[in-house]
Amino acid sequence: MTTTPERSVPKPVFTDAEAGAKEFPDSNARRFNYYTPAKRKQTHYEDVTVEVQPDPRHYLAQGWLYGFADGKGGYPLEWTALKAWGSDRPLPERGPGTGGKGYEWPAHGWHEFRDPNEEWELSFYRYNANVERQVNQNIDSARQAKAFEQWTPNWVRFVESHVGAWMHVNHGLGLYLFANANRRGPTNMHNTAMAVNSMHRIRSAQDLALYNLTLTEEIAGFDGGAHLVAWNSDPCWQGVREVAEGLTGIDDWCEAIFAANIIFEPLIGELFRSQLVQQAAPRNGDFVTPTVMGAEEFDYAERDLLYSVALFDLLTKDREFADHNKALMNGWLSNWVPRCLAAARKLQPLWSQPDAKPPRFEDGLDRAKSRFAAILTDLGLDIPKELTQ
Repeated sequence: MTTTPERSVPKPVFTDAEAGAKEFPDSNARRFNYYTPAKRKQTHYEDVTVEVQPDPRHYLAQGWLYGFADGKGGYPLEWTALKAWGSDRPLPERGPGTGGKGYEWPAHGWHEFRDPNEEWELSFYRYNANVERQVNQNIDSARQAKAFEQWTPNWVRFVESHVGAWMHVNHGLGLYLFANANRRGPTNMHNTAMAVNSMHRIRSAQDLALYNLTLTEEIAGFDGGAHLVAWNSDPCWQGVREVAEGLTGIDDWCEAIFAANIIFEPLIGELFRSQLVQQAAPRNGDFVTPTVMGAEEFDYAERDLLYSVALFDLLTKDREFADHNKALMNGWLSNWVPRCLAAARKLQPLWSQPDAKPPRFEDGLDRAKSRFAAILTDLGLDIPKELTQ
């Protein structure tokens, strides 16, 4: 029996210089701790959102990885006139021998924002899939039950022109306001919330467009193009159109979110959806349209408004710039509130068009004003004089 001679192989020698060999205070920790959680325990939302977007004030020893043609890099804080504490501190010096040391976390007050909805990719897809499933089921059930045959004649005309016209508001704000603001926010917490808001509006516009196609197939004589005529030339919609197009032209991302979610939505969006469409539809034999519009109403009232209030509440209570921020927001109120109220009043003739009338326009507007005033009170802002007129 022959034996194989043992080969001479160098034996591994460990010097404790290998990756992972050195012991640190957190070597055995099972979670990240590069940020301070908003509550006692960090959440999964924070783990996948906080500090995902870089910030050279905190780290990035080499500075921004990219820049724009005008020399600005990354996500400049001056993309909004509002300020959070620490915004005026200079960027840390970068260069040989500096070690890339930045400020302690958080580098400035913008990092303190948390979306109360805790939105991130998984929650966004799951929520919207559930909404679409429910909306489609409601429409399919109505089609099978021949429910559209119960609509009154004038309500058919109302839906084809005016419910359809609202898709243009959603499309414009979703694509040109919220998606644009999403790129300008200083942290990933802001930009994730605004991206979700953008998709809510675009999804709602798509829902109304698909609903319009369904009604064109199901209701004899339904004019699927009437919404274009209403949006382009109906005097009732020209005030809303002017304001909506003006909102998409705002350069300051905070003013855009403030004007859209704090002012436009309570005074015009909720007025139209809740005080008109959802009130009038059942009286005219329509129990389907409220489910389509109601999905959008929930998006705003229970999700998009929540993150907006949380965002601006931090800024009106900022330890360094509270007065500065309040003055700016009050200025935005003085600019946009009169325009939104004027646009809302131009919608008044719509209240008389259905066969079975909804509650009075003035009553609905009063409720919208009350709702708006409560939001401003929560933020500690001045109540505009126009609300009492």
